Amino acid sequence: MIKKSHTIAIVDAGGRGAALVDKYSQSPYVDKILAIPGNDFMHVTSQKQVILYPNLKTTSPEIVDICHQEGVSLVDVLQDNAIAVGLADQLKEKGIDVVGPTKHAGEIEWNKAYAREFMVRHNIPHPSFAILHSVKEGLAYLKEHENQPWFVKASGLAEGKGALPAKDNTEAIKRIYELQKFGDASSTYLLEQWLQGKNGEPAEEFSAFAVSDGEHFKILGYAQDHKRAFDNDEGENTGGMGCSTPPLVIDDNITGQVEDIFTKTVKGLKEEGRPYKGILYLGGILVEKQGKQHVYVIEFNARWGDPEAQVLVPSMQNDFFQLSKAITNGTIDTLLIQTDGKVRVVIAGVAKGYPSNYSQVKGKIIYGLEEAMKTPGVTVYGAGIKRLSNTWVVNGGRVFYVIGQGNDIIEARDTAYTAMSKIYIEGDNLHYRKDIGGRDVKRLRTTRVVYERT
Repeated sequence: MIKKSHTIAIVDAGGRGAALVDKYSQSPYVDKILAIPGNDFMHVTSQKQVILYPNLKTTSPEIVDICHQEGVSLVDVLQDNAIAVGLADQLKEKGIDVVGPTKHAGEIEWNKAYAREFMVRHNIPHPSFAILHSVKEGLAYLKEHENQPWFVKASGLAEGKGALPAKDNTEAIKRIYELQKFGDASSTYLLEQWLQGKNGEPAEEFSAFAVSDGEHFKILGYAQDHKRAFDNDEGENTGGMGCSTPPLVIDDNITGQVEDIFTKTVKGLKEEGRPYKGILYLGGILVEKQGKQHVYVIEFNARWGDPEAQVLVPSMQNDFFQLSKAITNGTIDTLLIQTDGKVRVVIAGVAKGYPSNYSQVKGKIIYGLEEAMKTPGVTVYGAGIKRLSNTWVVNGGRVFYVIGQGNDIIEARDTAYTAMSKIYIEGDNLHYRKDIGGRDVKRLRTTRVVYERT
């Protein structure tokens, strides 16, 4: 039996962390939440006391001492850099339960070269790739290969922006030089096959999430992210401009393949002495062969996605403290995952200039957040946001997230965009994509037309 009145900690600052703070605050077992570093808007969306640590980085060694001193019984590590420095290992040494993998197990995210070699060893479908260690090596490799589209990827962590598309070999050379801006993260990098969809169209991507206790796993849900800064997937790669759940492209054929991939991954990590405890994120891409969709793995992440968490976490009906204890206790196989069956769409409200230079927008006033939150079926989570003199101001690139829910993608999307239209940033400095979930809207409308005709 789980006792009540626990203090827990969430290691994250953005909308993903806000979604988890909100969900944990709904648990009767949780009394107080430390958000490290957190953001000021978490006070608005949490049902319990939230203590922020705005001056701490997610990799700060002080986190362990704070959690020990505050009597924290559970820490949820949501941020990739924190996993890469071994925060979970340090907390466990102090006897604190952790949701999040050890540094060794989390290497499946923070070392893309290791991840690709792991996929080869365990027969997990992936694009063809080459691991390279210098500009010279990359140029020589391209010289030996025919002209084709590529992805040039930093092996290390690059804030979700380290995958650079190149339409041909000439552009790939430019991308190799461009990749150097990521410093140590790109000292090792990959040239990967750019997988194509049907009739040469871009292949469709999706995200799948599972929870693992090192031995067993349960799939939590699927989402479809929009990475590029502008509509129609144009512009630079970002941390994520919005997503929807559940994607209509997911069918029994795809879920069966995803189940097999998660089975191989959890088993393979255990066999290699890296039992994985936490949320495991599969970034998949669909390639059609002989009339059937095949799942290839673009990447694994060792935590919730951002903004996928903002739509998937609210849909879950499980008590999150109990879910976390099942991870740490090794009892995931006894858990029944429950969701509310709603469709959700999240739109990222970002500062103009994101992801490049948005410095001129920092400190600008944000208007309309409270009005947007009054829209039925809407939740707003803060990210790069700060409370200053009784006003909300911009404090980062991705400023806030608007989530709309509904019975189908059209209703959820309309709800989210209605709420978003009520918000603006001083000086016309708010940017957001207008096509989040658009692919599924077309699918649903097409299905309805076919249904009506029959």
